[in-house]
Amino acid sequence: MAVGIRGIPGPRPAEPGVLPTPDAAGRDGRVGRQEGAGAASDQEPEPESEPESEPGREPGPGTVTATVAAEPGLGPVPASTAPPAPARPPLLRELLLVTALFLVYKFGRLFANGHETRAFRNADRVWDAERAIHLPGEGTIQRLLLHGEPLIHAANTYYAAVHFPATIAFLAWLYWRRPAHYLWSRRVLALVTGAALALHLLVPLAPPRMLAASGLVDTARVYGPSVYGATPEADSMANQFAAMPSLHFGWALMVAIGLIAATRSRWRALWLLHPLLTLLVIVGTANHYWFDALAAAALLGLALLAVRAPGRPTAPPPAPRPPGAAPLPVGALR
Repeated sequence: MAVGIRGIPGPRPAEPGVLPTPDAAGRDGRVGRQEGAGAASDQEPEPESEPESEPGREPGPGTVTATVAAEPGLGPVPASTAPPAPARPPLLRELLLVTALFLVYKFGRLFANGHETRAFRNADRVWDAERAIHLPGEGTIQRLLLHGEPLIHAANTYYAAVHFPATIAFLAWLYWRRPAHYLWSRRVLALVTGAALALHLLVPLAPPRMLAASGLVDTARVYGPSVYGATPEADSMANQFAAMPSLHFGWALMVAIGLIAATRSRWRALWLLHPLLTLLVIVGTANHYWFDALAAAALLGLALLAVRAPGRPTAPPPAPRPPGAAPLPVGALR
């Protein structure tokens, strides 16, 4: 045993390959450092806080979001952000409004009667203006119809029987299936009709079938059917001097535009055949000039600019799928 200072025995010398051990008085410094490291490692780690979600990352499990609602048996369903669909207006009120619009159209034109001299003077000007800008003569279309009596009879029937029923059917379908498009279309038609009636009063115009210089045939009077009286003076239900603008064409064009806007079919552009056929009929039967259709299209364009159109209809979103369902095949959501 080694002798320490003042008789206190000191630590024994370390043997080769053996670590020193602590004595009763204290611990070896090297061992103390090892035990300090071990004490630090024996402490129980504190629970880590869950990192905050970052933009663009999926929320972790257990995360609750304010925009997600869970349904029993279904996965999380995102809250809808689409604006609510407009309510369908009361049917009785709409029937009264449409009936009033029809009566204004039907009887308002009668106030323009009695302007025969002005009507024929304006007709000569329109005819000369069309020839000056080299529009095709109305007689070109009429000669095509006169090739067969059944064809000209069908054109007269289309002019007399399709105008009002097609427009009413158009409004009725929109009312039940597309209320927002119904309100839009009804307002546009009301503006066009009101502006047309004002022009009928300000610019009375004899149709080309009455103009001797045109050389055209009054196909409705010769072949039938006809919606007009034998003479303008004897006609108590229609104003035969209200040729410009042509509401036959204006309404038909709005029907096509409204159906194209309110439907999703890939064939919806075919609705344009209705105004195209109407244009050929009103010109071929000598009831209107080309200018009458152009004036109606211009009024309709202004009305469409004045009345805000609703958004296009979209396909309904797919139903939420339950958790664990098999993935959809590629292209199924197209």
